[in-house]
Amino acid sequence: MAEERLVVLEGVKKYYPVWKRLFSSHATEYVKAVDGIDAVILKGETLGLVGESSCGKSTLARQILKLEEPTDGRIYYRDQNILTLDKEPFRELRRKMQIIFQDPYSSLNPRKTAGRIIEDPLIIHHYGSQPARREKVLSLMEEVGLRPEHLTRYPHEFSGGQRQRISIARALALTPEFVICDEPVSSLDVSIRAQIINLLLDLQERHGLTYLFISHDLSLVKYLTHRVAVMYLGRFVELAPSASLYKKPLHPYTVALLASTPMSDPRLNRKKVFLEGDVPSPIHPPAGCHFHPRCSRTTDLCRKKMPVWNEVETGHWVRCHV
Repeated sequence: MAEERLVVLEGVKKYYPVWKRLFSSHATEYVKAVDGIDAVILKGETLGLVGESSCGKSTLARQILKLEEPTDGRIYYRDQNILTLDKEPFRELRRKMQIIFQDPYSSLNPRKTAGRIIEDPLIIHHYGSQPARREKVLSLMEEVGLRPEHLTRYPHEFSGGQRQRISIARALALTPEFVICDEPVSSLDVSIRAQIINLLLDLQERHGLTYLFISHDLSLVKYLTHRVAVMYLGRFVELAPSASLYKKPLHPYTVALLASTPMSDPRLNRKKVFLEGDVPSPIHPPAGCHFHPRCSRTTDLCRKKMPVWNEVETGHWVRCHV
């Protein structure tokens, strides 16, 4: 049986204008937050997205959901280019795509009860009568591990883990197919993270969900995902099945990221990799390969020419001359 492509990205870019003068009508420079992304997300899989802070991960996620308009490129959901859809057709498609934000403290309206927060998507999309919506909300709360008495409480009355459960219930309210998890456990205590991760896995199995999982925690990504995309300065530098990438990383940046991951067994030896300098400015990225100023294997070709996005092994893509 052929693998079904759910989300397809073709040449997606997002450039933010930089205004040097307060009343200037033209931008002189641009922040290249996302700079030409090509990728496919398969139905039922979890695709991990990793990289340093400010490399463009969350910006890309927001574009997939059309929370921000791309500067260029095409985004397909089930072969529909979502960037060309009118308001009403996209409104129907929106039910199938949801997001769980990173910070459960700022992503919930403090003036609304937990029940109303979960019910809001149902109201917006005209789901049934008020009693039917209430029954649906109670069912969702039970599914994510919240009790009926939590229905009338406000966000400040919950712990961080409980707030994230409310966010998950809200994301599931419209029975989506595709959910973006934007670092959903990074702001939680370590003791709570495992509970939320296990909940996400249970929900994926129960509802057949497809995840794009964004995280800094490489060990967590290894545990959760089927494939992993590594992002650097707005571009993918490597994309591979999780087992392949963790066993045999090919791009020097991926090697450095994995070398920085703490190991559970200190007796195991791992070669240390040190990156020189800081991440270059996305306004003035380096010529050629963006990673070459920090790479120990840089050649003249790396300084002059951008490497192509190349499939070096089956399903293993990498952007590197070496």
